[in-house]
Order: sequence, then C-alpha cells, then structure tokens
Amino acid sequence: MNRRDLFRTVLGAALPLSVRSASVSQLETEIVRLKLRHTWTTVMSSSEYRDTFHLRFTADGVTGRGEGAPIPRYKETAETARRAIEAVKDRITSSDPRQFSKLLDDVFTHIQGEFAAKAALDIALMDWNGQKLGVPLYRYFGLDPNDAPVTTFSIGIDKPEIVRQKVREADAYPVLKVKVGLKTDEEMIEAVRSVTSKPLRVDANEGWTDKEEAVRKINWLEKQGVEFIEQPMPAHMLEETRWVRSKVHIPIIADEACLHPEDMPRLASSFDGVNIKIDKCGGMLEAFRMINIARSLKLKTMLGCMISSSVAITAAAHLSPLVDYADLDGNLLIANDPFEGVLVKNGRLILPNRPGLGLLPR
Repeated sequence: MNRRDLFRTVLGAALPLSVRSASVSQLETEIVRLKLRHTWTTVMSSSEYRDTFHLRFTADGVTGRGEGAPIPRYKETAETARRAIEAVKDRITSSDPRQFSKLLDDVFTHIQGEFAAKAALDIALMDWNGQKLGVPLYRYFGLDPNDAPVTTFSIGIDKPEIVRQKVREADAYPVLKVKVGLKTDEEMIEAVRSVTSKPLRVDANEGWTDKEEAVRKINWLEKQGVEFIEQPMPAHMLEETRWVRSKVHIPIIADEACLHPEDMPRLASSFDGVNIKIDKCGGMLEAFRMINIARSLKLKTMLGCMISSSVAITAAAHLSPLVDYADLDGNLLIANDPFEGVLVKNGRLILPNRPGLGLLPR
C-alpha cells in the first residue's frame, strides 16, 4: 500500500458515518399477494386478496424494507408501482441513502403519480436509516410510543350473518370501524348493534351523493353510538359537505378528499378532521408534514391504511403518537402477513422497540 492509499484508508476510518457515503446499493422489487381472511367489500370494490408492492433497499450490509398498497381509484396497481421504481432504479442506487430527503425529492420529480411506489421507497429508506442509527423510527421522529392510540378494527360490508360473525371475531378490539355507503347501511349497522354496544366509527367512502340523504343518515348514525363519519360525499363535493356539516352533530373526517399536504387548507372549512394514509401521500415524510399542517389548522388527525402487510402498517404506526385517531388494521385483515411489526394489545398499538421499522420475518 502506497502513502496515498494509506492516507485514504486512515481518513475514511476517521470520518463519522454521516460524512462517509454508503457502499454500492442494491434495490429489489416484488409484488406480494395478500390473502384476506374475509371477502373485503366497500362501496368501491369487493375482493378476496390484494396485491401490494414491496421494495428492499440494501447498502452497507443493511436492508430497509418498504411497501405500498396501490389504490385503484387513483389508477395505481402493484405492477405500475413496480415499473415506476424500476425506471428510476439507477438514480436510487447511485444516491446516498443518508441524504434521503434529497433522494426522495429527486424521485418525486421524476415519477408522476404512483404514490404507493413512492411510499414503498420512502419507508425502505427510513427503515434503512433507522437501522443504521440504531433507533426505532418513532424515536427518530421524537415521539413517545406510550402515546400511540387505540386502533379501530374494520368491518366490511357483507350479509348480516357474516357481519355478526366478523364483529364477534373482533371481540378484542374496543372500537370498530364499519363500512357503509350502500342501500344496506341501516341493515349493516343493525347487524353490528345486534351483537355489540362498542363505540363505532363509520366510513361511507363517498357513497352518498345527495346531501339531504347524507344528513338523514348521519343523524341516524349518531343515535346508534357512532363517534364520527368519514367521507360521506364524493371528494369534489366540498360545498355540499360543508352544508351537511352544518346540519349534523358528529365530526366529519376527510378521506378520499385528503391526499397531499397542499389539500389541507381547502378542507378545513368542510371537515372536522383528516384521514392521512401513507399510500395516498407517498410515505412517512409526507404523512408527517400533513399531520403537522392539519394540526396547525385545528383539524383532528387520523392515520388510516389500505389492506397491507405489517411493513406499511408498522411504518404508519411509528407516526401514530402524533394523531388523535388510528385505523391501522390492514395487516389484521390478512391471513399471510410475511412480517411481524406493530402489535395490538387491548386495541392499543404497541410499537416495536427495535431499530428502524423493527420488523421480524414470520
């Protein structure tokens, strides 16, 4: 070894980790089919399984994992997510993952839409950095895991006898979320109420297009012990939703109308709160921004999810100490979760204390 090589070796060893660049990175993508425990039916669709996009980012001997659950409403699929990331793979693997903000800004610029793909990359980079720093991600964000809220358990639209079965199976969860938005709304709620008196939260998924009908149904739901209603009307009907809000007594939470940080100000006069999903906005960093903007506007905050494995659900759970409500049960609805991450005890989210996301393979 000559003096120049010796100097480089000694200098590299002396540099702090934050200054050294990572070794050559690898990125692998995969589509994972998640099998549902029950047929999952909402206003929008009915399915026996969901395909999600998974990403593995490896550098310096550490692998960060990410997942995005594409939303058909926004014309995204697991395959379009995979193609979007593969198209910028060289940009990702040639960048320093420690400079994740810069890297993600670059990827957001070069990929139009495909927010589930962006979420998978964001989560994988955050997981990688948390592992390299040796801290759980909730600690990276300066949060107390004891502040994590209770999560609801979701009951999809189904026949009354199946609804009653689902409610009985959810006995361990103190608050339920019930899907409505069809002509069977009253039948759904009556089936739930026939077997439980637990607090309910209801999601109409844009199912009511007539504002008078929305007011009638929401006022009826209030009498059934419903705490709040999500997205009663289509996302574009902000004026109508504002009118409905003036006629009802329980909070109205934006879901499909709430996609990105720039949406927050225009929602504040029509809704009482917002449901933020990492798959819709593009990852943990965007969700963190949205939560803080929403709080500055005095909006209630909720972290929701799509049907996902413990990868995406755990990522959202690490931010959950910041929010008022959580609906992070997508991993509980599937039969083949490949990982263990966030747990639920008596309905409360228990965050893993391991570095990064804190995932364990099953």
